[in-house]
Amino acid sequence: MSVYRMGTRELEMGSRYLGALRESNELLGDTSALRSRMEEDGYLLLRGLQPVEKVAAARRELLENLNSNGQLDTRYPLMDGVVAPNGRGAFLGGSKSLTRTPSFLGVVESPEIMGFFADFFEADVLTFDYKWLRVVGPGDFTGAHYDIVYMGRGTKNLYTCWTPLGDISMEMGPLAILVGSHRFERIRETYGQMDVDRDNVAGWFSNDPIELVDKFGGQWQTTEFAMGDVLIFGMFTMHGSLNNVSNRYRLTTDTRYQRADEPVDERWVGENPMAHYAWGKGEVTPMETMRARWQV
Repeated sequence: MSVYRMGTRELEMGSRYLGALRESNELLGDTSALRSRMEEDGYLLLRGLQPVEKVAAARRELLENLNSNGQLDTRYPLMDGVVAPNGRGAFLGGSKSLTRTPSFLGVVESPEIMGFFADFFEADVLTFDYKWLRVVGPGDFTGAHYDIVYMGRGTKNLYTCWTPLGDISMEMGPLAILVGSHRFERIRETYGQMDVDRDNVAGWFSNDPIELVDKFGGQWQTTEFAMGDVLIFGMFTMHGSLNNVSNRYRLTTDTRYQRADEPVDERWVGENPMAHYAWGKGEVTPMETMRARWQV
């Protein structure tokens, strides 16, 4: 029996609450089939889409930076990313010294990923200039949320590509998708209409993965990842992560892609994107308050 922690809950693999993500590599080259799979599952898991050597170069550069800041245990090889005794995770989104480097852009703006989305949209595409980069330390996890609440001012035909910058075991806290959540209409029409800057509300919908399944349905699904894999999903797909219970950093980036001819959320583009300008400033309304108001 394999049991994994998500927040304060323990989920058994193969139970009604937790299963394995489905791969979609066999559909590559068939745009219609990929779109149908996205509509069905709410995500696409594509193994080896990115060249491993490009991902490894970005990983090495990031780990060298962490090492220079005393965040790595130097008794282990650099590329293992073992956390120093006093090391801690960090959100490095918008850090141009790390996210505008040739090695990092070589992954998130590679011909492979840009070409995939050009084919998927059958149009010219763009990716936000702001890049999200995460260093997830031991004990950290991500609560369940829709991405739309953070970046919903442009087109809703926007996709997240979650890219592991290194192999990720189950113990390192991989991303998990609540499969079926893109069809939770009541959540879409309440929480899914929120804007964290406009409303100044906590962004995570729930920290309890079991409550979501019991109340709304679906199943959490995840897998182990290898360098080169990507997980792509839409703005209304609920997702979070397992807890990192290892002694290593989980290094990942989540970047956004859309048609170039559709409206763009102004917070995330330009030489110096404004990013979240109001969220977290002043009193933040707890999600519990909003869920009671929405009756969800």
